[in-house]
Amino acid sequence: MIAQFTLRLIFGMALTWCWMPRSEVTCGFFRIQMLVAVGLGVLGLLEVGSLPAVESATSLLGPMALRILCGVVVVASFLGSVYWTLARRAGGAILCGVVLFASGAALVGGISRELFRTTSSGALAVGSELAAGWLIGGAVTAMLLGHWYLTAPMMKLSPLQRLNLGLGGAALVRGAIAAVAWATLDRLAASSTHDLWLALRWLCGIAAPIIMAVLVRQILRYRNTQSATGVLFAAVILVFIGETTAAVLSRDLRWPL
Repeated sequence: MIAQFTLRLIFGMALTWCWMPRSEVTCGFFRIQMLVAVGLGVLGLLEVGSLPAVESATSLLGPMALRILCGVVVVASFLGSVYWTLARRAGGAILCGVVLFASGAALVGGISRELFRTTSSGALAVGSELAAGWLIGGAVTAMLLGHWYLTAPMMKLSPLQRLNLGLGGAALVRGAIAAVAWATLDRLAASSTHDLWLALRWLCGIAAPIIMAVLVRQILRYRNTQSATGVLFAAVILVFIGETTAAVLSRDLRWPL
């Protein structure tokens, strides 16, 4: 579970870097983000063998290929931190893209081949992983950007506004995919306990971030970045709870939720 969460977080952070208006954010923010990705990449490199599909030898990519991809994430993130330190935005942006594609490939490569027995189930599994990564990474990056306004208070609000919009969009996409997955799940495999976990998963992991995104949007009308950051911090915690619950359900029911 640690490896899966790590790969999702790296992918979501990198996706957010590529999507956000980088020219309106100081280089120091991306330098620190890249260093965080270095640490996460090393953790993924060490733990990727613990992925359930890897342990059962059913993953799309073998453990060596997954470790190579994690190594690419580490190297690209480290080089990216150097480029952003030197304010080389073009090179830094390219390395953001490298981290995005390497982490995305590792995330998808860790999915079990058993989920690809039909095209629809395979697409659902891939969509679930990528949407979960977008939601987790988007929430963390938005929260950290909110903190960055303490050191760069003169930055425009548009980057934080866009990341908050992305957080709401990620929650909606994740909710749509989770709803399709639940609708196509064999109910005989579930129990009343699973229903309780599913309720927690939806309340914390889907409904809460959407509500938080709406609150942050209203708060930012008054340029109160500190209050907005506090709300985003709460959103991160709730998203973590929701996605952890979803991971437990997916493991028990062998279906992406």
